[in-house]
Amino acid sequence: MDHLWSPWRLSYVTGTGTATGCVFCDSQGGDQSSLVVFRGRTCFVILNKFPYNNGHLMVVPNRHVASLAGATEEELCELIDLARRAEMALGEAYAPHGLNMGINMGKPAGAGVLDHVHLHVVPRWNGDTNYMTVVGETRVLPEELEQTAEKLRPIFERLAAS
Repeated sequence: MDHLWSPWRLSYVTGTGTATGCVFCDSQGGDQSSLVVFRGRTCFVILNKFPYNNGHLMVVPNRHVASLAGATEEELCELIDLARRAEMALGEAYAPHGLNMGINMGKPAGAGVLDHVHLHVVPRWNGDTNYMTVVGETRVLPEELEQTAEKLRPIFERLAAS
């Protein structure tokens, strides 16, 4: 029998270990071991701790803002610019066949973080929805989040410099 281990999902499944404040505001410290892969002037790019696929990124305003309507023009421009860089970085690092990009605002829309707007960038591959996902309701991710972050950080830095 094969075993698939994803112990990092336990806190998500059980609801334990959740942040007491805003998960995005709490992740803005300077700790390199965090899941942040790039910091811009008004926004940052972070790996989703509970990803849909390898390389699942989120582009997040630094400022705690609940909607696009509440964001400044500068924040909105950088949000889209960083989404573009995320597309380029994921293309270089993982060569996905496609990408899903989206913003979920409000609980009925599927927002996991209700009051800090963020843009999901999810790489997709032909056949990435297989029997494990459909029948077993299990997603298999072949790479640790820290490895993904280490792979993407230098690409984002290079893209920012060009």
